[in-house]
Amino acid sequence: TENTRAAIFDAMRRRETYATTGPRMKVRFFGGYRFEADDAAAPDLAAVGYAKGVPMGGVLPSPHGDENAAARPRRLPAPTFLVSAMRDPEGANLDRIQIVKGALDAKGRVRETLYDVALSDPARRKPSGIEPVGNTVDVARARYANTIGAAELRTFWRDPDFDPAEPAFYYVRVLEIPTPRWTAYDAERFGRDASEEVLMVIQERAYSSPIWYRPGRRSDR
Repeated sequence: TENTRAAIFDAMRRRETYATTGPRMKVRFFGGYRFEADDAAAPDLAAVGYAKGVPMGGVLPSPHGDENAAARPRRLPAPTFLVSAMRDPEGANLDRIQIVKGALDAKGRVRETLYDVALSDPARRKPSGIEPVGNTVDVARARYANTIGAAELRTFWRDPDFDPAEPAFYYVRVLEIPTPRWTAYDAERFGRDASEEVLMVIQERAYSSPIWYRPGRRSDR
């Protein structure tokens, strides 16, 4: 809520935190049952997120607010999510937003599924959509260009594979467009050629804390 020691520790205690591999991207992630597609375009997405759902680190309450909710699986709506990501002002554009879902089946096995929920520059992409939107990296000069990707991505997403009987977690992964890895910067600075097995290009990323779904859960914490 503010840049103070107390507020930071309060946020860590309630798990409303995210991490990056270095760049200072900004990430917002909310889950609930009442979000709509138009909410992703709201001028203040965070206000909508807090009003209608729980933030990253939170627990989705039962849609019916009672302990018997899991016994009525066909009547439960699928969770909906709002995600927003902004690039580091001094960094690279964004390639995509992904949601990773983990579900615990009746045999105690965790099944993880990856969803691409927001892609930059759809017209530039190959039909598969698996590859990055492009690659502008000049490895020899350790440079790249922000001529591809997006400065900001927002989206609404509904879980298409929701099983109300299965406990689950959801977290966000935000990927930048390809940029030179630190090895490329060092090679350019010292005038050295790296061996072929050294990785010279990377996609920096951010990871949110999960949002959990627990069948029959009353509270949002």
